[in-house]
Amino acid sequence: MSREILIQTQKGEKLVAIVQDGRLDEFHIEVSRYQPLLGNIYKGKVESILPSINAAFVNIGQAKNGFLYLTDVVSPRVDADQELEPLNFIEKIFNPQPKVEVKPEPPKPSPRSNKRFKKHSGDLPLKVGQDVLVQVVKEPFGEKGARLTTHITLPGRFIVYMPYDEQVGISKKIEEGEERKRLREVIAGLSFIKSGGFIVRTACSGQGKRELVRDAKFLHDIWQKILKKSKTEKSPVMIYEEGELTWKMVRDYLTEKVDKLVIDSEEHYTRIRQFVQTLIGPEMVGKIEFYQGKELLFEAKKIMDDLRTIYEPTVPVKSGAYVVIEQTEALTVIDVNSGRFKTRASPGEAAFMVNMEVVPEIARQLRLRDLGGIIVIDFIDMVKEDNKRRVLHTLKEALAKDYAKTEVYKISPLGLVEMTRERSGKTVESISFGRCPFCSGRGRVKIP
Repeated sequence: MSREILIQTQKGEKLVAIVQDGRLDEFHIEVSRYQPLLGNIYKGKVESILPSINAAFVNIGQAKNGFLYLTDVVSPRVDADQELEPLNFIEKIFNPQPKVEVKPEPPKPSPRSNKRFKKHSGDLPLKVGQDVLVQVVKEPFGEKGARLTTHITLPGRFIVYMPYDEQVGISKKIEEGEERKRLREVIAGLSFIKSGGFIVRTACSGQGKRELVRDAKFLHDIWQKILKKSKTEKSPVMIYEEGELTWKMVRDYLTEKVDKLVIDSEEHYTRIRQFVQTLIGPEMVGKIEFYQGKELLFEAKKIMDDLRTIYEPTVPVKSGAYVVIEQTEALTVIDVNSGRFKTRASPGEAAFMVNMEVVPEIARQLRLRDLGGIIVIDFIDMVKEDNKRRVLHTLKEALAKDYAKTEVYKISPLGLVEMTRERSGKTVESISFGRCPFCSGRGRVKIP
C-alpha cells in the first residue's frame, strides 16, 4: 500500500493531495486571497457581553467580532476525543502575568455552576473593554464571526501544549496500557516546563523520549514568544499565526506510513527539508523530493480526474450507481441513486448492494470537500434490519480514518441517516468558487 503527499504551487495557490495507492484520498487548498484564521492567537478587546446567550463578542481586528462562550472562559474545554487526567488549575486566562507567589487554590465551582452565569454584571468573568488572549477554533461562516476560545492550544508533531490547563491527556487511539504509562512518565519528566498541560497525539505512539522533549521545547519556546508579544502589543492584534498549509501538512501527515512527499517549488522544498531536519529528524529528509517535470505535478501523477469530481454535485461509482451532494448553509444533503446499476438480485438486496458500494465514496467525498455541520444521507430504502445495521456499521468504519470528528445516528423510519462532522473552516468549494452575480447562485437556465 503506497501513500504519497503531493504539493503543487501555482498562481497564488497551494494545493495538497494525499494519494493512497494512486487514488486521491484527501485534499487541502490554500489561496492567497483568503487567509485562514483557524489556530491563530489574538489579543482581543471585549466589545459586548450578552448574558442571555452566555457569550461575549470580542474584537480581534477582523471584519466581524469573534464569538466567545462565557463558560469557555471559566472552564476551557478539551476535545472529547482525548482522555484527560485533571491536575491543578493555575493562573488566570486573560492578561497573563508572571507568577510571583503561589496562593492557595480557590474552591472549584461545581459542574452545574459552569453551565450558566447569572445576569448580574458583577458575576461575569469578563468586562466590556477588557483585553483577552483568545484563539480561533472555528473560521467565520456565513454571517457569523470566528468562534473563539481562551483555551489556548499549540499543536506539535507528537504533542499539544496547553499553557493554561494543568492536565495530561493521551489519545484514545493509543490503547496499550504499558505505552500509555510510558508516555505519561515522559511527560511528567519535562522539568523545564513549569506550568501548563499536554495532550499526547496518536502519532506519538512508539516515539522515544528525545522526540517528545524536542517537540515540547519547540512549543514552549513559541509560547514564551507569544507571552512576550502579548504584553507589548495593543489590542486588537494578531499575536501568533498558525502557519502556512505546507508546514501543517508536514507536521501532521509526514509519518512512517508515507512513502514520499513531492513538491514542485524549490523554495518550499528547501524550507521543508530544513524544518524536517530540525524538528522531525534526518530519517525523514530522504522522503522529500523536488519535482522538476514539465507537466503540472497533479497532471503527472494522474489525479486531476479525481480532483475535478469534488466540485461536481454528482459522483458516480463503478457499478453505475451515483450519489448527489448538495450543500446549504445549515446542512449538506447526500442522495443515493441506483442509476445504471443492474443485478439479478431482489430489489431489497439490490438496494443493499448499492448502499454498501457508495458508503466508502461518501466518506471519501466528505474528507475531500471538507464538508461539516449537519449531514443527512438518503440511502435507498432497505427492508431487512440486518442490512440497515451493516450499512450503518460500514459507514462508521469508513469515517474512522477521518481526522475530523464525526457522529453517526441510527437510520430513521424514513431511511435517512443523520450525522455530524466537525466544521472548523471553509469548505473546499467555498474557497475556490464564489456565487454567480447573474443568477445569484441558482445555477439554472430557464427553458424558453
